[in-house]
Amino acid sequence: MSEEAFDDVTSLQTRLAELRAEHRDLDDAIARLGGAPQDDELLLRRLKKRKLALKDRISVIERMLEPDEPA
Repeated sequence: MSEEAFDDVTSLQTRLAELRAEHRDLDDAIARLGGAPQDDELLLRRLKKRKLALKDRISVIERMLEPDEPA
């Protein structure tokens, strides 16, 4: 593996860890807001939408990092 490829993989792994941490933090925030008054409904929907977008980005990076298996 070349130095550049190694740096790319390391960068993706770092970004993946950051996204997973943010996803986990959003999960905690959503759980806390779940019992809050209805005034926070808009915020709750926005957090859920952000969490879903993060999940999609995490999936893309995971697919990039995992080698394809031969058929």
